[in-house]
Amino acid sequence: MTAETPTQTRPDRFDPGAFEQKWRDRWEADELDTARDDDPRPKRYILTMYPYPSGDLHIGHWYAATGPDIVARMHRMRGFNVMFPMGFDSFGLPAENAAIDRGIPPAEWTKANIDRMRTQFRSMGAMFDWSREVVTSDPDYYRWTQWIFLQFYKAGLAYRALGAVDWCPKDQVVLAREQVLGTERRCWRCNTPVVKRDLEQWWFRITNYSDELLDYSGIDYPEPIRLVQTNWIGRSEGAEIDFGVEADDVEPIRVFTTRPDTVFGATFMVLAPEHPLVSVLTTDDRRSEVEAYVATARRETEIERMSTERERTGVFIGASAINPMTNERIPVWIADYVLPGYGSGAIMGVPAHDERDHDFARRYDLPIRYVVVPAGASVPEGKAFLAHTDDEVLVDSGEFSGMPASEAIGAITRALEERGTGRAAVTYRQRDWLISRQRYWGAPIPIVYCEEHGAQPVAESELPVTLPEDVDFAPTGVSPLQHHEQWLAATCPVCGKPARRETDTLDTFIDSAWYFLRYCSPSNEDVAWDHEQVRAWMPMHLYTGGAEHGVLHLLYYRFFVKALRDLGYVSFDEPTLKLRNQGQILGADHNRMSKSRGNVQAPDELVERYGADTIRAFLMFIGPWDQGGPWNPTGIDGMHRWLGRVWGAALPSAARASGPPADEVLGTSEELTRALRRAAHATIDAVTNDIDELHFNTAISKLMELTNALIRERESGLAGTEAYAEAVDILLKLLAPIAPHVAEELWERRGHPYSIHVQPWPVADPDLVVAETIELPVQVDGKLRDRLVVTPDTPADEIERMALASEHVQRYLSGSKPAKVIQIPGRLVNVVTPSEPADR
Repeated sequence: MTAETPTQTRPDRFDPGAFEQKWRDRWEADELDTARDDDPRPKRYILTMYPYPSGDLHIGHWYAATGPDIVARMHRMRGFNVMFPMGFDSFGLPAENAAIDRGIPPAEWTKANIDRMRTQFRSMGAMFDWSREVVTSDPDYYRWTQWIFLQFYKAGLAYRALGAVDWCPKDQVVLAREQVLGTERRCWRCNTPVVKRDLEQWWFRITNYSDELLDYSGIDYPEPIRLVQTNWIGRSEGAEIDFGVEADDVEPIRVFTTRPDTVFGATFMVLAPEHPLVSVLTTDDRRSEVEAYVATARRETEIERMSTERERTGVFIGASAINPMTNERIPVWIADYVLPGYGSGAIMGVPAHDERDHDFARRYDLPIRYVVVPAGASVPEGKAFLAHTDDEVLVDSGEFSGMPASEAIGAITRALEERGTGRAAVTYRQRDWLISRQRYWGAPIPIVYCEEHGAQPVAESELPVTLPEDVDFAPTGVSPLQHHEQWLAATCPVCGKPARRETDTLDTFIDSAWYFLRYCSPSNEDVAWDHEQVRAWMPMHLYTGGAEHGVLHLLYYRFFVKALRDLGYVSFDEPTLKLRNQGQILGADHNRMSKSRGNVQAPDELVERYGADTIRAFLMFIGPWDQGGPWNPTGIDGMHRWLGRVWGAALPSAARASGPPADEVLGTSEELTRALRRAAHATIDAVTNDIDELHFNTAISKLMELTNALIRERESGLAGTEAYAEAVDILLKLLAPIAPHVAEELWERRGHPYSIHVQPWPVADPDLVVAETIELPVQVDGKLRDRLVVTPDTPADEIERMALASEHVQRYLSGSKPAKVIQIPGRLVNVVTPSEPADR
């Protein structure tokens, strides 16, 4: 290898504004970032979640996108055909609210925002393949969203049913359970408290896949995401038990319990106020009180009903049920602490072994019967026995008395099965996905209603069912599409008679549940995705985005892939092999960035002042990428100075290159050259591993160390050597994914062929990376007195011990302890003698 010197005559001053736009224009003109389907190199699909087009990018968007861009760029240099597309999740409430507030059609507002954000995205220098852009509100896209709905409908995965739904009174829209946040049950978008309503809605049978969604084998997901999804699905094993009722032609009350061993202790039943049997079983003399209680309970939030601090309340409905194991008549109550969406909406009251039931029983003077106790121990007084012990046994449980509780669970379940009053069962906390919304700005549900034939799917040849433009956006609690008579008029596909269109639109999370498939063939007009291209690109190698989507998008897109697989449309089980979540960049006030709070940091002004690469590197350096934190611009100047130092190290002028010659303290030229090559090749392995693990802050730290090593060598007069040129080229290649403009400019100035971003990723020489012995100069008060031969991984305290043991060092210490010992790792040891010699 020969030394490289700059071939350009341009000024050496580091000025990003002089070259960043030039390179972005050239990359775009050359289609450098376009992924070719026919490229023979192995394919690698990397994706970050697309944004909602709110109008302007803020620094958080840059933070989220820069990390995966770095990974994508490195993989391209490692010889992969990388697809890294971008698009816009453009359906949703904000556009419709803008239409209401400003009189701007949602499509117009959305397009203007996309145009602005696309320009801002380009300024960050990311290698997005814009030729594959998808915009979910484009009819060419939502045509296929509607097509997927029809496939699910035909397969029985989409259905319509009456249900109590969560309603946002501010946005006038139904929410999925996953969109109701926190213990106070607030709307995920506007933070308004949510209320309940009974409406006919459309649902997807995501619960068909609950067990499979709990299986993470073969995929790499962060533990917090796995945990939140597992808890959300809430799989519980136990038994279903039927409690007969004293009424003709009425089904038994079915409960689910994880503790069938406590059934002998069931002394009452509790139904959720919303349970359908309440109105059937309530006696006339109790009806008015029951109905009043039901009305009150429905106005309460789940957190209010589940609070452990409030007193348990309920009403006896006048009916009784039969305990199937004791044949006892037990009273049936309603109470707000039983929720309709959990289990069967009914429980057996076991006050001796459940704290809520215990409180309820004490309040209403209901029997408390202990049936499980520790062996040889007495039952507790005045409280429920909740703790599980290895030796607990059943008491007062008929033929099962004395049996260990662990055995009794199975034995009692089998006994219930033999009597036809129970069975082993598994239940889930997860419910089906509510997908219909009473709003305009979403994909219309492709269903029409015929008086004779009911709900009928729109013919695929008639897709897309497009949105009309002339609608009234006043929030009335129903879709504005309900008032557009021309749009509503349709034809029944069965009989050809007049029909009426479905006016609900699809949840926008449906758009994002499959968009990654559309990127594989975004311009195909014949199919939603080209099957060959999907097989070639999918599943994704890496997917990144916010952890706040753990039980929303990150659950839905897995469900979609599994359902589409079963329908024969894809051949894999999971959308991505690896998921990583970035942290969130908060405003300086430690709150989430939002225009309403006035804490948004726009990147544009920072790019104008420092250049895009400085901002990219600064964002990746502020801490672990998966943690984020509040925005604080302190340190941007330092990052800018570092890139300036890289500039100076890569373009050493003649004057700067002719520093003092190497001396015996720093080492010979050969020693310095070997040390520089070792540092460069060790940096290759370290940075490669850090980027693979998305540890961008430590990768940049190692590049800073290599920069410092180069500057030391330059100042030692070694800037013209082959080793120096090799180390600079390694630095620039490793820097290229992080600071693409600076690396490209310096690569060209050093006389290399365009483009650095298609150069091979450097590979470390193992002979230079392995631990070998090195010589450490040992100084006393700054003057060379000895040398130590050590391995590079020798601990600092051992090096200090060896240095102080040297007879050459001891000669100058004269028996005294050193004032201090200074070490420059891998470079030298300096022993500082005390100002006063020790007494001899």
